[in-house]
Amino acid sequence: MTIDTILRSIVAVRASIPDDAFTANALGTSREGSGVVIRDNGLVLTIGYLITEAEEVWLTDHNGRVVPAHALAYDQESGFGLVQALAPLGLPAVAFGDAARAMAGDPVVLADGIGQAVSAHIVTKQEFAGYWEYLLDEAIFTAPAHPSWGGAALIGQDGRLLGIGSLRLQMSRAGEIADINMVVPIDLLPPILDDLLTRGQVAKPPRPWLGAFSAESNGEVVVMSVAEGSPAAEAGLRQGDIISDVRDGEVDGLADFYRKLWQNPAGAEIPLRVVRDGRETWLRVKSADRNSFLKKPQLQ
Repeated sequence: MTIDTILRSIVAVRASIPDDAFTANALGTSREGSGVVIRDNGLVLTIGYLITEAEEVWLTDHNGRVVPAHALAYDQESGFGLVQALAPLGLPAVAFGDAARAMAGDPVVLADGIGQAVSAHIVTKQEFAGYWEYLLDEAIFTAPAHPSWGGAALIGQDGRLLGIGSLRLQMSRAGEIADINMVVPIDLLPPILDDLLTRGQVAKPPRPWLGAFSAESNGEVVVMSVAEGSPAAEAGLRQGDIISDVRDGEVDGLADFYRKLWQNPAGAEIPLRVVRDGRETWLRVKSADRNSFLKKPQLQ
């Protein structure tokens, strides 16, 4: 496939979400981004937050043709989302690359579904902990940043798909602030793809979820906010709380907090030692399966 052919297989994704959806306040009810065709039958890979709880999904190709689609699956762990076109797209699938072999300094292209392609390079590959109880062992970071990163396709020099755009962030390099993109590596998809297609989710127990939005500050995990109606809110976790221990284990940063949290099954009551206004207290949070709070895709 030529680069022009590959770019044509990247489509615009537009999703409508009900006003009463759990994620409506945080992510909005009208979401737009991109996706890439990964099977000739119109299966499209995107970033999951675009289609979470979607009641309608529309795909638009580079010629402006609009095709209805169905949100098939959203994998909480990787962050990937799958969409199935409900009419022929007539676009070839983009082959998967090997993200594990991609190196810092490699030239790449990050392209969206409305014709914008940014020639970039891989800045680094490293662990990424997101404030929404999300962790990647080795995310890909690229620069310069793409202005429309959500669901954009990261294409390697060989024309193969290396990952899907997730975030725009800032990093300090040589004393200057640079905008970069965080990309979810494609290697996370093949082991779970069949489960997502047949079950709509991965065939393993869900991780426990608290509903706490947290940030790391000097190695401490600080609660920025809690989702309304979430286990964290029900347990009394508050903005400004510092989470210092999970059960009998001291927390060393955000990634360590998640790993300790995920040693428990969803639904387990998890003791947290919290520092609030300089005083320590213990809270017992009855965790949940995050998916139980979300509207399920409608059957087609």
